[in-house]
Amino acid sequence: MTPHAPDAGRLTVLRAAALFDGVSPILMAGPAVVVADGTIAAVHSPAGPLPAGAHVVDLPGLTLMPGLVDAHLHLCFDASSDPVGHLAETDDDVLRERMAEAARRALRAGVTTVRDLGDRGYLALDVRDHGPASQAGPLPAIVAAGPPITIPGGHCHFLGGAASGERALRAAVRERAERGVDVIKVMASGGNMTPGSLAHEPQFGAGPLRAIVDEAHRHGLPVTAHAHSARSVADAVAAGVDGIEHATFMTAGGVDAPEAVIRAIAARRIAVGCTVGRDPAQAGTVPPQIASRMAALGATRRRLHESGAVLVPGSDAGVSPAKPHDVLRFAPADLAAAGLSPAEIWCAMTSRAAQACGLGHRKGRIAAGFDADILAIDGNPLEDLAAIRRLRAVYAGGRPVTLAPGCPAGIEVP
Repeated sequence: MTPHAPDAGRLTVLRAAALFDGVSPILMAGPAVVVADGTIAAVHSPAGPLPAGAHVVDLPGLTLMPGLVDAHLHLCFDASSDPVGHLAETDDDVLRERMAEAARRALRAGVTTVRDLGDRGYLALDVRDHGPASQAGPLPAIVAAGPPITIPGGHCHFLGGAASGERALRAAVRERAERGVDVIKVMASGGNMTPGSLAHEPQFGAGPLRAIVDEAHRHGLPVTAHAHSARSVADAVAAGVDGIEHATFMTAGGVDAPEAVIRAIAARRIAVGCTVGRDPAQAGTVPPQIASRMAALGATRRRLHESGAVLVPGSDAGVSPAKPHDVLRFAPADLAAAGLSPAEIWCAMTSRAAQACGLGHRKGRIAAGFDADILAIDGNPLEDLAAIRRLRAVYAGGRPVTLAPGCPAGIEVP
């Protein structure tokens, strides 16, 4: 049996037991979602009369919800024990196909939008705009940064984004704008996967970061800063960034998150990219510098949430065996540990993440006028966070996605 692909101009109606719309803390009962040409035309509850000639997909006992949004992953990394080494050995044509397959893996797990925050050679833009040569099925929507801006020899320098000095930094931003990136990514601090780089040490101070932000905003682009270092988090806030990835506030000896900085992040509505989700089969692969700080990192994340900061889940998929590209389905428990309620968790993983990725006007909600990125799950997500891993159907822009052989989307699975 193959999934039904709606004809152009033909209405499709998805009927289910309940619906989470991406914003409400209450499930809608007995919904009917009308889809036309990849867009949600209407949402009715109760279903009521059906549009004449519509193709009806009944999903009895299932809950509809928006497709998930992974606000931070790396399609060019292969989630192996040596993603950097494997990347260096792979030519662009092969890498482009592997990146597309990584995106499809995320999609099959219900992630209908991904934000790639660091690739090589702008290949994520190629996949975003043209898809893979093989065309082996639909892809999630892709938001792409291209190579992250870093210092010479700095974190992820091997992706090709090294620059130094204000003139070169502004030129780097302009190059990305001309290439058509959706967001500027800057490595404000060192990181954990680059030899010679230390996560707790700054790479750019507030001055260079301010130049990057100024140039990016002149081109209408947001800036998100990778920042593990406590100093780098503070400098990123001072520079006016739109997002901070990780925000772990690391120092050489631990974690130091000043209350004034946390309050500023919340007050300025800076999106904090929470790194969440790990494959439980790979639980022992946490980097030592992170493992030794886990309790303090968790406490800082809870403080950010309690302050009212905008927390946005991103998996950082691809960087280790614990981070396959479908790992976001394991993120809810991490967000719950930070103090988010189930409704807040699903809002963060759908509408709030879409907003942070610049797509809040058309992604992350089941509402008229939004893209028909829709999941059907077995269970009530407000009562059972693991229900997201009982996925029964995925629609990406109204197109059904085959989850596995013999398990086509749009068909209830026993």
